[in-house]
Amino acid sequence: MDWQKGRQSDNVEEDQGGGGGGFGGGGMRFGGFHLGIGGTILVVIVALIFPQTRPLIMDLFLNGGSGVDTSQPAAPAPGKPANLSDTQHQFVSRVLGSTEDVWGSYFQASGQRYEQPKLLLFHGRTRSGCGAAEESMGPFYCPSDHRVYLDLDFFHEMDTRFHAKGDFARAYVIAHEVGHHVQNLLGIMRQVERGGRPSEGATGTSVRLELQADCFAGVWGNRSQQQLQWLQAGDIEAALNAAAQVGDDTLQKSTRGYAVPDSFTHGTSAQRARWFKAGFDSGDIKSCDTFAASTL
Repeated sequence: MDWQKGRQSDNVEEDQGGGGGGFGGGGMRFGGFHLGIGGTILVVIVALIFPQTRPLIMDLFLNGGSGVDTSQPAAPAPGKPANLSDTQHQFVSRVLGSTEDVWGSYFQASGQRYEQPKLLLFHGRTRSGCGAAEESMGPFYCPSDHRVYLDLDFFHEMDTRFHAKGDFARAYVIAHEVGHHVQNLLGIMRQVERGGRPSEGATGTSVRLELQADCFAGVWGNRSQQQLQWLQAGDIEAALNAAAQVGDDTLQKSTRGYAVPDSFTHGTSAQRARWFKAGFDSGDIKSCDTFAASTL
């Protein structure tokens, strides 16, 4: 991937260093901690690795655990402009710039304005508008503050733990989180919320949201290639492999030796790769209606 062809975004920030202290207000309260969207992802991962915690985790999802604190929104960590002399920061900036151009054009064509998200780079831990964030959660999007959060150490995890190497594989990760931002702007997240908490399971709303974000990432891949001609031999395969390596079945088999479809939150490896490819082949979000699909 010749990523240097991309335009640098002005929306990449670095944590100023004060974001790692406490757990901000808002989100789901559990044992004194406040779990936002990112924290919820973390407890799901814990449930996958430690099956004995599943009854408690399910109580959190279905019944709110010990209660939901909505008195104050979480205060996100302040950011400063990213140091674009750093190669990894440049990479993130140019990929994000490409997502801005692709989705900006898409929204403009339908008479809408695309609100560009901020992307905060942090190390170890930080605060988001959805609560505390740690590197172990992986990259995530917070709909409360319209920010994507990324600890660059995750790219090393992709190389070593997930065996998903390549620049376009890393770009897919960013594009997937931006895909959640697009879902937020289009009102898809609100529609899911109106129907109750996102449901787990192989055909639940959580899986459908994630697979749609994969498909949106594929749409971005198609349109960014039309704009920049920056993909090289093996890049598409690298992105498909990255999507497959973070499938629920693959992750569960690697940690417990078998998969439990009732606990799926993101979709199987085959589903994630298939929906990314559906978006990439079509370049049209109309091919990404995972909620109407009878077969995922």
